[in-house]
Amino acid sequence: MTIVAAADGSALGNPGPAGWAWYVDDDRWAAGGWPRGTNNQGELTAVLQLLRATKDTGEPLHILCDSQYAIKACTEWLAGWKRKGWRKADGKPVLNVEIIKELDAELQGRKVTFEWVRGHMGHEMNEAADVRARGAATAYQQGTDVPHGPGWPGVDVTEPAALPEATPPATLF
Repeated sequence: MTIVAAADGSALGNPGPAGWAWYVDDDRWAAGGWPRGTNNQGELTAVLQLLRATKDTGEPLHILCDSQYAIKACTEWLAGWKRKGWRKADGKPVLNVEIIKELDAELQGRKVTFEWVRGHMGHEMNEAADVRARGAATAYQQGTDVPHGPGWPGVDVTEPAALPEATPPATLF
């Protein structure tokens, strides 16, 4: 049976205290974050941690995500970036390349589909992931314990390694 899960990221400031979360139901979810990160790092890490948590299930995975960036990074851009030595079409280095390389490894041999859902529009699973990602970011902001969640049955919830220095998002002007 296909596992359906939502993945989301949050940053309070961009960069700022950041969080990630994935959510299947109230008994299967996980969250974490960092003192300083971007929303895109949170989005990508949520997908990465979900892939890791479910890798031994043997089940297809359907990921609900409100980040076009995370979806396209995994489904459209990754192969080209890899072919070009982790460079974008303009020759500049791919942002968040360490997370993306880990995603590349975790996606190998997996049956994974993505579905874009509009964020903050009442989609139950996306809202649950959002609340948990924002909760992790808020915990880092306030210096309180991060609610990591129960994770996936039989899989230890581990916090990802520290992020490289967060780069502010590009501006158009």
